[in-house]
Amino acid sequence: MRILVVDDEKIIVKGVKFNLENEGYEVETAYDGEEALQIVRNVKIDLIILDLMMPRLDGLETCRRIREFSTVPIIMLTAKGDDTDKILGFEYGADDYLTKPFNILELKSRVRAILRRSSGLGAKDKNTRLITGDIIVDTDARSVTVHGEEAQLTAKEFDLIEMLMRNPGRVYSRENLLNIVWGYEYPGDIRTVDVHIRRLREKLEDNPADPNYIMTKWGVGYYFKA
Repeated sequence: MRILVVDDEKIIVKGVKFNLENEGYEVETAYDGEEALQIVRNVKIDLIILDLMMPRLDGLETCRRIREFSTVPIIMLTAKGDDTDKILGFEYGADDYLTKPFNILELKSRVRAILRRSSGLGAKDKNTRLITGDIIVDTDARSVTVHGEEAQLTAKEFDLIEMLMRNPGRVYSRENLLNIVWGYEYPGDIRTVDVHIRRLREKLEDNPADPNYIMTKWGVGYYFKA
Protein backbone atom coordinates (compact mmCIF):
# COMPACT_ATOMS: atom_id res chain seq x y z
CA MET A 1 0.00 0.00 0.00
CA ARG A 2 1.31 3.45 -0.92
CA ILE A 3 0.44 6.48 1.23
CA LEU A 4 0.94 10.14 0.35
CA VAL A 5 1.75 12.48 3.26
CA VAL A 6 1.13 16.18 2.52
CA ASP A 7 2.14 18.88 5.01
CA ASP A 8 4.23 22.06 4.83
CA GLU A 9 5.81 21.22 8.21
CA LYS A 10 8.76 19.04 7.20
CA ILE A 11 9.31 17.65 10.68
CA ILE A 12 5.75 16.28 10.73
CA VAL A 13 6.17 14.76 7.28
CA LYS A 14 9.46 13.16 8.36
CA GLY A 15 7.94 11.70 11.55
CA VAL A 16 4.79 10.35 9.89
CA LYS A 17 6.83 8.91 6.99
CA PHE A 18 9.19 7.15 9.41
CA ASN A 19 6.36 5.59 11.41
CA LEU A 20 4.35 4.48 8.37
CA GLU A 21 7.39 2.94 6.68
CA ASN A 22 8.03 0.99 9.88
CA GLU A 23 4.52 -0.43 9.42
CA GLY A 24 5.47 -1.66 5.94
CA TYR A 25 3.82 1.05 3.83
CA GLU A 26 5.44 2.83 0.91
CA VAL A 27 5.32 6.57 1.53
CA GLU A 28 5.34 9.50 -0.92
CA THR A 29 5.68 13.04 0.43
CA ALA A 30 4.61 16.52 -0.65
CA TYR A 31 4.85 19.93 1.03
CA ASP A 32 2.00 21.79 -0.68
CA GLY A 33 -1.24 21.11 -2.50
CA GLU A 34 0.09 21.64 -6.01
CA GLU A 35 2.83 19.08 -5.48
CA ALA A 36 0.30 16.66 -3.99
CA LEU A 37 -2.01 16.95 -7.02
CA GLN A 38 0.90 16.22 -9.33
CA ILE A 39 1.74 13.04 -7.43
CA VAL A 40 -1.85 11.79 -7.24
CA ARG A 41 -2.24 12.24 -10.99
CA ASN A 42 0.92 10.29 -11.79
CA VAL A 43 1.36 7.70 -9.02
CA LYS A 44 -1.07 5.05 -7.72
CA ILE A 45 -1.87 6.23 -4.19
CA ASP A 46 -3.96 4.12 -1.77
CA LEU A 47 -4.47 6.78 0.93
CA ILE A 48 -3.65 10.46 1.47
CA ILE A 49 -2.84 12.19 4.76
CA LEU A 50 -3.49 15.85 3.96
CA ASP A 51 -2.84 18.95 6.06
CA LEU A 52 -5.52 21.64 6.02
CA MET A 53 -3.36 24.78 6.35
CA MET A 54 -0.74 24.94 3.59
CA PRO A 55 0.77 27.58 1.30
CA ARG A 56 -0.05 27.89 -2.43
CA LEU A 57 -3.04 25.55 -2.24
CA ASP A 58 -4.70 24.71 1.07
CA GLY A 59 -5.96 21.27 2.07
CA LEU A 60 -9.62 21.93 1.38
CA GLU A 61 -9.04 23.08 -2.19
CA THR A 62 -6.54 20.26 -2.74
CA CYS A 63 -9.14 17.77 -1.48
CA ARG A 64 -11.81 19.26 -3.73
CA ARG A 65 -9.58 19.02 -6.81
CA ILE A 66 -8.56 15.43 -6.01
CA ARG A 67 -12.23 14.49 -5.77
CA GLU A 68 -12.71 15.69 -9.34
CA PHE A 69 -10.79 12.66 -10.60
CA SER A 70 -10.16 10.26 -7.71
CA THR A 71 -11.96 8.55 -4.80
CA VAL A 72 -8.73 7.74 -2.92
CA PRO A 73 -9.34 7.86 0.87
CA ILE A 74 -8.22 11.12 2.50
CA ILE A 75 -7.42 11.81 6.15
CA MET A 76 -7.34 15.56 6.88
CA LEU A 77 -4.99 17.07 9.46
CA THR A 78 -5.53 20.47 11.06
CA ALA A 79 -4.18 22.54 13.91
CA LYS A 80 -7.69 23.85 14.49
CA GLY A 81 -10.20 22.18 16.81
CA ASP A 82 -13.25 23.91 15.38
CA ASP A 83 -15.99 21.47 14.34
CA THR A 84 -16.75 23.78 11.39
CA ASP A 85 -13.40 22.92 9.84
CA LYS A 86 -14.13 19.22 10.21
CA ILE A 87 -17.53 19.50 8.59
CA LEU A 88 -16.02 21.56 5.76
CA GLY A 89 -13.44 18.83 5.23
CA PHE A 90 -16.17 16.21 4.88
CA GLU A 91 -18.12 18.52 2.56
CA TYR A 92 -15.07 18.65 0.28
CA GLY A 93 -14.77 14.86 0.28
CA ALA A 94 -12.45 13.94 3.17
CA ASP A 95 -13.00 10.50 4.74
CA ASP A 96 -11.51 11.15 8.17
CA TYR A 97 -10.09 13.91 10.36
CA LEU A 98 -7.33 14.32 12.97
CA THR A 99 -6.55 17.47 14.94
CA LYS A 100 -2.93 18.44 15.60
CA PRO A 101 -1.14 17.57 17.76
CA PHE A 102 -2.19 13.97 17.18
CA ASN A 103 -1.07 10.66 18.64
CA ILE A 104 0.89 8.72 16.01
CA LEU A 105 -0.65 5.47 17.30
CA GLU A 106 -4.12 6.85 16.62
CA LEU A 107 -3.09 7.94 13.14
CA LYS A 108 -1.71 4.48 12.36
CA SER A 109 -4.89 2.88 13.69
CA ARG A 110 -7.07 5.02 11.42
CA VAL A 111 -4.80 4.34 8.45
CA ARG A 112 -5.11 0.59 9.00
CA ALA A 113 -8.91 0.81 9.40
CA ILE A 114 -9.42 2.85 6.23
CA LEU A 115 -7.08 0.73 4.11
CA ARG A 116 -8.69 -2.47 5.38
CA ARG A 117 -12.14 -1.23 4.41
CA SER A 118 -11.11 0.32 1.10
CA SER A 119 -9.39 -2.91 0.04
CA GLY A 120 -12.47 -4.95 0.99
CA LEU A 121 -10.62 -7.00 3.61
CA GLY A 122 -13.20 -6.11 6.24
CA ALA A 123 -16.14 -7.53 4.31
CA LYS A 124 -17.58 -10.67 5.81
CA ASP A 125 -20.66 -11.08 3.66
CA LYS A 126 -20.14 -13.26 0.56
CA ASN A 127 -22.86 -11.44 -1.37
CA THR A 128 -20.80 -9.12 -3.57
CA ARG A 129 -23.68 -7.49 -5.47
CA LEU A 130 -26.41 -5.58 -3.66
CA ILE A 131 -29.33 -4.43 -5.81
CA THR A 132 -32.29 -2.28 -4.82
CA GLY A 133 -34.27 -0.49 -7.50
CA ASP A 134 -31.84 1.40 -9.73
CA ILE A 135 -28.98 1.22 -7.19
CA ILE A 136 -26.36 -1.52 -7.67
CA VAL A 137 -23.45 -1.92 -5.24
CA ASP A 138 -20.55 -4.11 -6.36
CA THR A 139 -18.47 -4.78 -3.24
CA ASP A 140 -15.63 -6.48 -5.14
CA ALA A 141 -15.12 -3.49 -7.44
CA ARG A 142 -16.21 -1.08 -4.68
CA SER A 143 -18.43 0.66 -7.20
CA VAL A 144 -22.01 1.94 -7.14
CA THR A 145 -24.15 2.51 -10.21
CA VAL A 146 -27.44 4.41 -10.43
CA HIS A 147 -29.56 4.18 -13.59
CA GLY A 148 -26.59 2.42 -15.18
CA GLU A 149 -24.11 5.21 -14.47
CA GLU A 150 -21.33 4.95 -11.90
CA ALA A 151 -21.62 7.25 -8.88
CA GLN A 152 -18.35 8.73 -7.65
CA LEU A 153 -18.31 7.90 -3.94
CA THR A 154 -15.58 8.46 -1.39
CA ALA A 155 -14.34 5.45 0.60
CA LYS A 156 -16.50 6.31 3.61
CA GLU A 157 -19.57 7.01 1.48
CA PHE A 158 -19.18 3.57 -0.08
CA ASP A 159 -18.76 1.89 3.32
CA LEU A 160 -21.86 3.67 4.59
CA ILE A 161 -24.17 2.77 1.71
CA GLU A 162 -22.91 -0.84 1.66
CA MET A 163 -23.60 -1.25 5.36
CA LEU A 164 -27.09 0.28 5.10
CA MET A 165 -28.02 -1.81 2.06
CA ARG A 166 -26.87 -5.01 3.75
CA ASN A 167 -29.27 -4.26 6.60
CA PRO A 168 -32.45 -2.85 5.00
CA GLY A 169 -35.07 -1.56 7.42
CA ARG A 170 -32.71 -1.51 10.37
CA VAL A 171 -32.49 1.95 11.97
CA TYR A 172 -29.03 3.11 13.06
CA SER A 173 -28.37 6.05 15.33
CA ARG A 174 -25.60 8.46 14.36
CA GLU A 175 -23.45 7.04 17.15
CA ASN A 176 -23.98 3.50 15.82
CA LEU A 177 -22.97 4.55 12.32
CA LEU A 178 -19.84 6.31 13.55
CA ASN A 179 -18.75 3.26 15.51
CA ILE A 180 -19.56 0.74 12.76
CA VAL A 181 -18.41 2.62 9.64
CA TRP A 182 -15.60 4.71 11.10
CA GLY A 183 -14.59 1.96 13.49
CA TYR A 184 -13.94 4.01 16.63
CA GLU A 185 -15.50 6.54 18.96
CA TYR A 186 -15.95 9.96 17.36
CA PRO A 187 -17.22 12.20 20.19
CA GLY A 188 -18.53 15.63 19.26
CA ASP A 189 -18.68 14.94 15.52
CA ILE A 190 -22.17 13.52 15.13
CA ARG A 191 -22.78 15.89 12.19
CA THR A 192 -20.21 13.87 10.25
CA VAL A 193 -22.93 11.27 9.62
CA ASP A 194 -25.44 13.91 8.51
CA VAL A 195 -22.96 15.28 5.96
CA HIS A 196 -22.25 11.82 4.51
CA ILE A 197 -25.95 10.91 4.36
CA ARG A 198 -26.74 14.16 2.55
CA ARG A 199 -23.92 13.58 0.06
CA LEU A 200 -25.12 10.01 -0.57
CA ARG A 201 -28.65 11.26 -1.23
CA GLU A 202 -27.31 13.83 -3.67
CA LYS A 203 -25.42 11.14 -5.55
CA LEU A 204 -27.90 8.24 -5.39
CA GLU A 205 -31.44 9.60 -5.03
CA ASP A 206 -33.53 11.01 -7.88
CA ASN A 207 -34.81 13.68 -5.49
CA PRO A 208 -32.48 14.14 -2.49
CA ALA A 209 -35.09 16.27 -0.72
CA ASP A 210 -37.63 13.43 -0.95
CA PRO A 211 -35.52 10.24 -0.87
CA ASN A 212 -36.81 6.79 -1.79
CA TYR A 213 -34.05 4.71 -0.24
CA ILE A 214 -31.88 6.49 2.35
CA MET A 215 -34.46 7.37 4.97
CA THR A 216 -34.54 9.32 8.23
CA LYS A 217 -36.22 8.01 11.36
CA TRP A 218 -36.80 11.29 13.13
CA GLY A 219 -35.25 11.43 16.56
CA VAL A 220 -33.52 8.08 16.06
CA GLY A 221 -31.26 7.89 13.00
CA TYR A 222 -31.12 6.56 9.44
CA TYR A 223 -32.06 3.40 7.58
CA PHE A 224 -32.20 1.98 4.05
CA LYS A 225 -35.67 1.29 2.65
CA ALA A 226 -35.76 -1.85 0.52
